[in-house]
Amino acid sequence: MEPVYRTIIGLARTVFFLEGLKFTVTGDGHIPARGGAVLAVNHTGYMDFTYAGLPARTPKRYIRFMAKKEVFDDKISGPIMRALKHIPVDRSAGADSYRAALDNLRRGELVGVYPEATISRSFEIKEFKSGAARMALEAQVPIIPIVIWGAQRVWTKGFPKRLGRTSTPISIAVGAPIQPFEPAAELTAQLRSTMQDMLLALQKDYVHESGAYWVPVRLGGSAPTLEEADAMDAAEAEAKSTRKNAAGR
Repeated sequence: MEPVYRTIIGLARTVFFLEGLKFTVTGDGHIPARGGAVLAVNHTGYMDFTYAGLPARTPKRYIRFMAKKEVFDDKISGPIMRALKHIPVDRSAGADSYRAALDNLRRGELVGVYPEATISRSFEIKEFKSGAARMALEAQVPIIPIVIWGAQRVWTKGFPKRLGRTSTPISIAVGAPIQPFEPAAELTAQLRSTMQDMLLALQKDYVHESGAYWVPVRLGGSAPTLEEADAMDAAEAEAKSTRKNAAGR
């Protein structure tokens, strides 16, 4: 029993109801009723992790998400993240978070991971880091792909929040477990290919607004291409590094 987690889930569902969010969830039967698993989730918005937890409620399980350390440092979100036993990720010292994730997996927990590492500004599937594959291999647990579509309309990078009653449709698909196999690079490639196919399938039945910022360019939207988005991310990372170096002088 986890009273804090249950309470937060109840509050989140109340917020979803007030916002009028319309969820379509498929494949939730792929979430195991027991045992460890890496849940790999695509990343299009800041609220992804709240929606990704919905399929896990079918077997009444909880997910320990890996999230950047800054979220845990915040005076409001930090205590909540720690109470829910999520895993802080310090990108300058990632070994500790990796070990914490492995410990959770070996205890039979579900660990949520964003293989893209950052929000995809193009809303396409970015290149993947290998962490999800390496964790699954080392802990000998399956990877379960989860794809969410529509979350970027609620709150994404570079655009205002839309947390009122928007009645936004959000589609969530859970794929069949991928059993770990060597090498990690090939496992990572299969995971990415699987999630790309899942995303295309979700988008087929979703109504897209022509020219909208939240729609990929290949579907008639105004989002940047994957290549343009990668260039924006690189420029942002360089600017952040420059500021950090200047502050350390």
